[in-house]
Amino acid sequence: MEGNGEDRANDKAAAQGARAAGFASPFDQPQWFDLLAAHGFAGECRHDALGSAANSVAVLPLRRDKPGHYAGLTCWYSFAIRPLYSGPGDRAAALRDLFVRLRAQAATLTLYPVPDAEQAGIVAAMRAAGWWVRASRAGDRHWLDLSELDHDGWWATRPGALRSTVQRKAKKGVVDIQLLDRFDPGSWVAYEAVYAASWKPEEGHPALLRAFAEAESARGTFRMGLARIDGAPVAAQFWTVEDGTAFIHKLAHVEDSQKASPGTLLSAALFRHAIEVDRVCRVDFGTGNDAYKRDWMNRHEPLWRIEAFNRARIAAWGPAIRAFARTLLGKEA
Repeated sequence: MEGNGEDRANDKAAAQGARAAGFASPFDQPQWFDLLAAHGFAGECRHDALGSAANSVAVLPLRRDKPGHYAGLTCWYSFAIRPLYSGPGDRAAALRDLFVRLRAQAATLTLYPVPDAEQAGIVAAMRAAGWWVRASRAGDRHWLDLSELDHDGWWATRPGALRSTVQRKAKKGVVDIQLLDRFDPGSWVAYEAVYAASWKPEEGHPALLRAFAEAESARGTFRMGLARIDGAPVAAQFWTVEDGTAFIHKLAHVEDSQKASPGTLLSAALFRHAIEVDRVCRVDFGTGNDAYKRDWMNRHEPLWRIEAFNRARIAAWGPAIRAFARTLLGKEA
């Protein structure tokens, strides 16, 4: 139901404090979506979809790519897109109401990357609201579940080759490690120099990444590590830590320094700090199925792309036919 103007105003007020179910993430924060919009990732415009039911409000930040066609407000730095909630009421009903209301504006909606734990609830709410829905596996997430493990207990479970490398290279004393918990312009310049000299592709949007790092520093969640050899930066990593989770956003090392394993030593130092000092119980390595992530993590799960089509809009029928044809043929977009 659409609700009257007063209801909508109340919804918007409640949405200001909305957060995702479960553990907090920097990608659930209002500041993150504001940054994306400010740096040109909102397409034609930003649209915060709202729904409410039984003392609960659901909000889902979206962008409009073209009239009638919406997608989650994300970029390549995003680990996830998921609904946010406020209030103690029926979240499933609030999310269903959100998708009912969204049908007034949208012919199609695409959400990616959707966490495995969220996709079934989102799909159920969409279908209950009258959308045709296609959900497909689209990527991977590796993460560390420490459960009752301390640092040494976790480290003992890691591959022998990794543990041996860290022990041998650390003993040589070639690599100097610096850890920071506040943004420092000079250190960020060093990170950018390392990234430019690494195997990584050109940074997608460095101004956004720096603004994000500065904002996380202001929130007190910023962590950064630099590794140097003879005073020259050769490896760098940008993490954040909140609500018991460490998020690994960016890492890079200079290729001709690989013999000293500065990136591996830096990772080991940051994991130790996150576990022993920050007391995290999870470490999230973000999107991607890079082989090296398995050396550090003990959990793996799929990410999802959800495509929804408003059966009441003729503009949705062609995209829906093509999407479901891909399913029948066993092909992904």
